[in-house]
Amino acid sequence: MNASGSAGIVLLGFGEAGQAFARGWSQDVRFKVVTYDIKLCDLAKRGQITEACARIGIDFAERLSVALETSHHIFSLVTADRAHEAASQAAEQIRPGTYFFDCNSCSPATKKASEAKIVEAGGLYIDVAIMAPVALKLHRTPLLISGSRAEGACTWLETLDMRPSIVGSHVGQASAIKMLRSVMIKGLEALTAECMLAARRAGVDEAVLASLQASDPGWDWPGRSAYNLERMMVHGERRGAEMDEVANTIVELGLPNRMARATAVWQRELAALRLEGGANSLASRADRILQRLEP
Repeated sequence: MNASGSAGIVLLGFGEAGQAFARGWSQDVRFKVVTYDIKLCDLAKRGQITEACARIGIDFAERLSVALETSHHIFSLVTADRAHEAASQAAEQIRPGTYFFDCNSCSPATKKASEAKIVEAGGLYIDVAIMAPVALKLHRTPLLISGSRAEGACTWLETLDMRPSIVGSHVGQASAIKMLRSVMIKGLEALTAECMLAARRAGVDEAVLASLQASDPGWDWPGRSAYNLERMMVHGERRGAEMDEVANTIVELGLPNRMARATAVWQRELAALRLEGGANSLASRADRILQRLEP
């Protein structure tokens, strides 16, 4: 469906998070939702967006200006490397008083630079961190928000049955929590790949898993390792972009970012294999990855 009427909510970017939010809101008829995604300009990728819109039941706009002309609430859900560009473009056309929810996984410095663009244009900028995978809870996925307008934003988000928590009055506080948490979460994924792929190739993966399980029996090592590989295989490109922002965050704090940079490399390397998650099996996923990786 092509957008022709007014839109109360605009989704900038219609990937996993945008589609999850839209599915969650699909029963709420109080707001019209429209999306704009740059893939609409790419004939090879356009169908991904138009088909998703038709399936979920929302409109799409062919141009950003059309999406924003009557909107009052904007959710930016692009990739981390395009987040500031999206904010800058939105600032050129945003209506004064419009909320701009920057839900992208960016460093505090990037968020503050985007805030400056939106505020200068008269918009209300909110730093948002999505704190769990969106596939299960959809629009009810936990959110951390910060910024000078956080209280009003929180109240409005709750009318959409969302789950925001205020963590501060300054832009950058929510994103700092997200970034520094990702050092551990995405870092563990990268460590899983390095450990388990090497163990599988050496033929000692069962012994390594048994040793890890004995050392930390409270952790499901086979199950979590299979899950970690799937996250990287399917979402590694986006996670790699996020880890670039994590690395920037750490540098901004005056600390070395060696682990974050290495994690970004591993995330992108597995994503570049273009493998689906497949069966929920550590051995199966590891074997498929190893078959594609150069020895």
